[in-house]
Amino acid sequence: MLVTLSIRDIVLIDRLDLDFAAGMSVLTGETGAGKSILLDSLSLALGARGDADLVRHGEAQGQVTAVFDVAANHAVRAFLKENDVDDDGDIILRRIQTADGRTRAFINDQPVSAGLLRQAGGLLVEIHGQHDDRALVDPESHRALIDVFGGLSGDVEAVSRAFAAYKAAEKAVTDHERRIAAARNEADYLKSSVEELSGLKPEAGEEDQLAARRTDMMQVEKIAGDLNEAFETLNGSASPIPELASLLRRLERKSDQVPHLLAQPVRTLAEGLDLLEETRGGLENALRQTEFDPRELESVEERLFALRAASRKYSVPVDGLAALCAGMATDLADLDAGEDRLAALVDAAAKACADYDKKAAALSSRRARAARALEKSVEAELPDLKLERAKFIVEFTSDPGNRGRSGIDQLEFHVQTNPGTRPGAMMKVASGGELSRFLLALKVSLADKGSAPTLVFDEIDTGVGGAVAEAIGLRLARLARSVQVLTVTHAPQVAARAEGHFLIAKEALKPDRVATRVQRIDADHRSEEIARMLAGSVITEEARAAARRLLTVGE
Repeated sequence: MLVTLSIRDIVLIDRLDLDFAAGMSVLTGETGAGKSILLDSLSLALGARGDADLVRHGEAQGQVTAVFDVAANHAVRAFLKENDVDDDGDIILRRIQTADGRTRAFINDQPVSAGLLRQAGGLLVEIHGQHDDRALVDPESHRALIDVFGGLSGDVEAVSRAFAAYKAAEKAVTDHERRIAAARNEADYLKSSVEELSGLKPEAGEEDQLAARRTDMMQVEKIAGDLNEAFETLNGSASPIPELASLLRRLERKSDQVPHLLAQPVRTLAEGLDLLEETRGGLENALRQTEFDPRELESVEERLFALRAASRKYSVPVDGLAALCAGMATDLADLDAGEDRLAALVDAAAKACADYDKKAAALSSRRARAARALEKSVEAELPDLKLERAKFIVEFTSDPGNRGRSGIDQLEFHVQTNPGTRPGAMMKVASGGELSRFLLALKVSLADKGSAPTLVFDEIDTGVGGAVAEAIGLRLARLARSVQVLTVTHAPQVAARAEGHFLIAKEALKPDRVATRVQRIDADHRSEEIARMLAGSVITEEARAAARRLLTVGE
């Protein structure tokens, strides 16, 4: 509920702090005292459109702060958490209006947009008046109100889930049909590509292996001539090895005769011959290792060039060709199996649709019963509100083909104010006084069912007689058992039903400057104020006696 309203420099209000309690409170005062300013201030704090004219003359800015005490499980706390706004403790809405027309909004001292402030304010307070075009008058909210009245939130949630599943199944069908169509368009390309790549049989890492083998063979080809020439020099007919071997044998035979001369040359020559033989063997081995079929180099080059050509053609690395081939083969297989898969998806979508239709039809039936019950509940309130010849009608249409997240129903509150007249939308058919009474009857019927914790009624008793005002007061008091009710009223019968009474008056600060003052009044002052409301400017003893009787009845 609203516990505190603080206003600074708004129109005629310079400084005002009001504390509110649970139950029903009324605000009374003479015409022009500033009751509308008070409601405009509250509306500003709740996110209403700002206006530079709201700032008190001569001031740079005005400010309104509204403090609410709400339960831990109230919807506004979840809403604030979803929007990353702290919700610990009281909920504090604050709005600053500057004289240049700009506004700033805060929730719990965190800057927020005016839209976010308005959404939070709508969860905390409903303001109703004769010319109200929000809340219960908004056709968009009527279906939700019927659901709340009928206790259908669980059914609505089930329909919402079924709708989501149905839409998901429909999307799966559409997506698969799109994939099949695309695959059909590419079928020839896929087939030729798979045939080509399957014939090529690319393997991961093959490019690097082929490139390395090609480089080795090309290097070997370059040195093969030199190896052959060197081997031929040591092993051919012109090889010096036989002649040197013969010379070594001759020298060995004569070395015994002159060992001091030939021992060292014989030893060195023998070592040289050994090295030449070793060199010839090494060259022979190298030649064997460099032997390759020239056709192998040609084959390696052809394979390497074919892989790289495919890589360029399909715009993937050579190592990605195998995966590309597998993917294309899968797409072809999907195309072949696509019709079976599509049939399964279509069947699943049909089942999801049938499930939705079943749940939506059941919800529609329950809604129809709730609508009839609400009609009876509202019409039971109308006679005492001097609308005994009027009818309240829930215009209810269902279209099974018009599937939506909330079901298949369209609802709007209609009224018939007099027999023989054409029923129509409540906002269009009812006059200002009638509309306010219809709204009150609705709120009484919907009491404690989805209402904001604070209801504000702005002069809904205007233009009604004493009996009707008494009926209005009784119903406002009944509402106040479940929610906080604040009422701006000119009817003493309504004021007498309140638990809290605030008197609004103007106070002259200077000869050319006034301010609106609001004070909570006690029992004696209440009696005098209600007497004024009964008698006017001249309060008689009869009026005072009548005021005391009203207060006694109100208690």
